[in-house]
Amino acid sequence: MLQDIRENAQGTIAKIIIGLLIVSLSIWGMDAIIGGFSGEPEVATVNGEDITEREFLRLVQLESQRRLSQMETPDPSLLNEDQIRKDVLESLIQESVLTQDAANQGLALSDADIDALITQMPQFQVDGTFNRDRFVATVRNMGMGVGEFREAMRKQYVVNQIRAGIVQSGMSSQENAAQLLQIQNQTRDFRVLTIPASDVADRVEITDAEIEAFYDENAGSFQQPEQIDAAYISLSLGSLADSTEVTDEELQTYYEERADDLAREERRASHILIEDGAEASETMATIQERLAGGESFAALAEEYSIDTVSAQEGGDLGYAGRGVYDEAFEEALFALGEGEISEPVKTSFGVHLIRLEDVRRSEVPPLAELEEQLRSELARNKAEERFAEVRSQLADSAYAADDLAGPAEELGLEVREISGVTRDGGPAPFDHAGLVRQLFSDDVLNGGYNTELIDVGDNLSVVARVREHREAQQLPLADVRDQIRDRLVAQETREALAERADGIIASLQQGESLEDIEAGQWQSYEAQGRNAGGIAPAVMQTAFSLPRPDEGAASYGSTVSADQAVVVALEAVNAGEADRDGQEFEQLRQFLASLEGQREYTAYQQYLRDQAEVERP
Repeated sequence: MLQDIRENAQGTIAKIIIGLLIVSLSIWGMDAIIGGFSGEPEVATVNGEDITEREFLRLVQLESQRRLSQMETPDPSLLNEDQIRKDVLESLIQESVLTQDAANQGLALSDADIDALITQMPQFQVDGTFNRDRFVATVRNMGMGVGEFREAMRKQYVVNQIRAGIVQSGMSSQENAAQLLQIQNQTRDFRVLTIPASDVADRVEITDAEIEAFYDENAGSFQQPEQIDAAYISLSLGSLADSTEVTDEELQTYYEERADDLAREERRASHILIEDGAEASETMATIQERLAGGESFAALAEEYSIDTVSAQEGGDLGYAGRGVYDEAFEEALFALGEGEISEPVKTSFGVHLIRLEDVRRSEVPPLAELEEQLRSELARNKAEERFAEVRSQLADSAYAADDLAGPAEELGLEVREISGVTRDGGPAPFDHAGLVRQLFSDDVLNGGYNTELIDVGDNLSVVARVREHREAQQLPLADVRDQIRDRLVAQETREALAERADGIIASLQQGESLEDIEAGQWQSYEAQGRNAGGIAPAVMQTAFSLPRPDEGAASYGSTVSADQAVVVALEAVNAGEADRDGQEFEQLRQFLASLEGQREYTAYQQYLRDQAEVERP
């Protein structure tokens, strides 16, 4: 074999191949050869540009985490992974189309531009200054590298430039805004007649035959759902802490370690407070300049501070510990050294300059006063250290066990029972969809296995097994007779009310006057706006949905509920005002223009997407 290879290597074909390799290396380098075999896999190609598998999988992971964070009780098993992958791929295709369009229009950001944007972003700053460590940590927590984040910013910024340009170019005529505002401010004059359910009660009679017929026709609605009686073990951090022993020696050591924290620190502050308005920056700069020139903080507080009470004392606020001041004020105060003055601090009260006058610390309370609190804290701390270990032991033990008694005895936990869990769930902790799905799985329901250990909340895990399974069954008529009767009474009452209302409207439309029908029972409402109070929303909706009546006539409609019907006679429609010089008009016009711009941008996106050549492997 080796001899054959050696001989073939001297042949004409081998020499041609080697020659081509040499040419490739000399022109394009090693990547021309290696790249052809080790190129990164792609999930799609958009107009010749690849969307890499690595980028796709990273975004799938981020999107999965985002959807989990929106769940009240995060459960990965509830995620539709196929839909997530589909949504992420389509978003990447759309992003690629838009990025290519921006590049074709000559929009780009230099590295210096990106640096400037990043250093100005508040989430990457500490005390108002860009902090590289925070930047790197934040980006990594997003699941990205620094280079990836910069590239994402580069793409998003230029795409947003095009979007903003199109959206801001949206236009809306003043006439459209005026017409819409007139409709919005329109008022109506109408009268209403209320027909209570008691007026038609004598027309509602339900027989046993009707009840039985309804039961037979709707048998599927009267079933006892499939149910499970279950046994379960719950492991919680709280219960673990309750059973955790804390010795007196451990308590004493913990008390001594916490001494510095237990001694309450109070700080005496003075401040100068000014209004947060257009001139705030200029005023604050003047105050800081005068302080730098040696003027007294107290004197400037008396001159400038709008906190008139403290201003009379030179801005003195006295001593206070944490939890007293606004969060931003407190953060700035407790970062100061004695005698130091803060940079301007914005709160809901205005803009402050804060000076730390003094710091004092109270004595540590005796252990006897704090024993219950510290013992509870220490037990919880110890339980937190053990929780993951005990959880792992319970998961392994329950997985291998034929029941729950053994794992419970082994770990000192209690086996509890619950009845009537349906596929829709039950009382906590069986209100967790993942636990219920496990309970009704074939292995657990029919195979006699325990469920997996399911995390149903923060530091709360549950394992369960089926004690008894009951199939869905038909409820006997006797158990639901009253329920059916109530339903039929309500149904026939509504029908009778609607028939009565329709009859009144028919009489009115044939020429009878309002005074001839239920004289004295009509209520009049004049110049009622859409949001008028004191009138049922259904009545207002009916009044504003009726057509404009002819001069001297009325339009009629009705609304029916379980306990009454209301006939509405619309007598007049009053045009609303549209003050073209008012703020409401301008806000509406801008909103309509923005809406039109957004519509145009959506159409532009779709056009680019339709024109793109997309290939999927």
